Amino acid sequence: GSGDASRAVADWRLAVWTLCSVLLPVLITAWCSFQRSRRQLLMRDIFRKSKHDWHYTDLFGQPSYCCVCAQHILRGAFCGCCGLRVSERCLKKADQRFLCKEIMMRGTGAGPSSMPHHWIRGNVPLCSCCMVCKQQCGTQPKLCDYRCVWCQYTVHDECMVDCLRTEDCTFGEFKDLIIPPYYLSEINQIRKEKRTNYEKVVPYCRKHWMPVIVLANTRSGNNMGETLLGEFKMLLNPVQVFDLSKIVPAKALQLCTLLPCNAVRVLVCGGDGTVGWVLDAIDEMKIKGQERYIPQVAILPLGTGNDLSNTLGWGAGYAGEVPVEQILRNVMEADGIKLDRWKVQVTNKGYYNLRKPKVFTMNNYFSIGPDALMALNFHAHREKTPSLFSSRIINKAVYFFYGTKDCLVQECKDLNKKVELELDGERIELPNLEGIIVLNIGYWGGGCRLWEGMGDEPYPLARHDDGLLEVVGVHGSFHCAQIQVKLANPVRLGQAHTVRLILKSSKMPMQVDGEPWAQGPCTVTITHKTHALMLYHSGEQTDDDASSLSE
Repeated sequence: GSGDASRAVADWRLAVWTLCSVLLPVLITAWCSFQRSRRQLLMRDIFRKSKHDWHYTDLFGQPSYCCVCAQHILRGAFCGCCGLRVSERCLKKADQRFLCKEIMMRGTGAGPSSMPHHWIRGNVPLCSCCMVCKQQCGTQPKLCDYRCVWCQYTVHDECMVDCLRTEDCTFGEFKDLIIPPYYLSEINQIRKEKRTNYEKVVPYCRKHWMPVIVLANTRSGNNMGETLLGEFKMLLNPVQVFDLSKIVPAKALQLCTLLPCNAVRVLVCGGDGTVGWVLDAIDEMKIKGQERYIPQVAILPLGTGNDLSNTLGWGAGYAGEVPVEQILRNVMEADGIKLDRWKVQVTNKGYYNLRKPKVFTMNNYFSIGPDALMALNFHAHREKTPSLFSSRIINKAVYFFYGTKDCLVQECKDLNKKVELELDGERIELPNLEGIIVLNIGYWGGGCRLWEGMGDEPYPLARHDDGLLEVVGVHGSFHCAQIQVKLANPVRLGQAHTVRLILKSSKMPMQVDGEPWAQGPCTVTITHKTHALMLYHSGEQTDDDASSLSE
């Protein structure tokens, strides 16, 4: 009997220990996750109430030290505006102790016309030089040296003297692009007093002041916009930098009305669709009578479909290879030019009195045929599974698939029998075609100069500011591909101020600036709408051959 009892006790002990060995890790894990979620809630609460633009990261990109306890940290929070870095446990102290960049100076009355440096200690950029002794800063493995959040100058701990703490900040290399906080406080005071003589405010006295407004579409280009927002906020006044997923361009551009007439430059970070959205908002400013505040527009191309930015010299796609400082230099040096904008009116056949015609604004091109069909198929798939289409390579592969499929199926054949084309009121006899493309700009289809083709035939020059459209025909998807690699010429149908296209029968794919739809019998009329003021950067256009090879 005693043997059975001792065996039962041993079994119980084994069961208890097994239970403990299973439960203990589960409890520890649950406790840790509870503590982590509690910490995250506290952090989120601090982020929400803070004047800093805090972001959490699991791993800093360079050796970093906490600005409070000076310990080396691998993860923690950083401010997207002033660049402070802090460990989780010191976040509350840092938030209370350190001021962020002030977008507008406090106080009332006649504001100052200058402001002192705003120094932050530690985590200075790699390869930065001391403004006093010209030696490299941030070389020691500890929290050391200072950086001014406005002019970006750096100073060694031992070179930092009292006069530097009170010295006026010059705003550094980008002083001509930055909106100073004292300027905004002065404008605020003028508005309170219901005056409008903004011209008397101090920076107007500064020659060459051309404040820049950055509008970034964070949904374009594989989250590149998110990173750019932070980098621009660090270099400029955060009030100049807008996230278009949170504020529409029309509202953001109202900042232009507080700035000098004909001096503002806007940098649009996004694809051609984002640029079109911003240009529409600028047209609205003209309607509101704000013509003298209209800015000039530069482009930083993100995502796919950047033919307009390529035409204006800003390249076919940005992937972080050029430092943000260089982008701002390019914006400062760019020359102003005009871009024609066109009105595309689509009137359905037989519904003249019942339905309103569809009206689009065109910056790049209008097309009917195989390239519109590819765009339509691509958009249909992107709507179903948007997560798949975050990479330029995948996007191009899908386009390639639909192009080769169309080569075999030829869904748009005999287009010349289905449509009539008029250029400036003159009927054009069409050869055997599958597609017609009406161009406003030089580049088409991701880096191909369509009007020039192989460049071996005489043809009138194509320009984006001459009030003329170039009209070409293509024999199909395979012909489009041959033109892309300069193995064929398009069918040049002519140049015109007004284009009229009548689709007599059947449904055909159409697109305006990459926005496709299936269209039944209709009349399409393209007429000049207005000019947009753009910025041209010389020396950056690229055929897509090089980028395709690198991909």
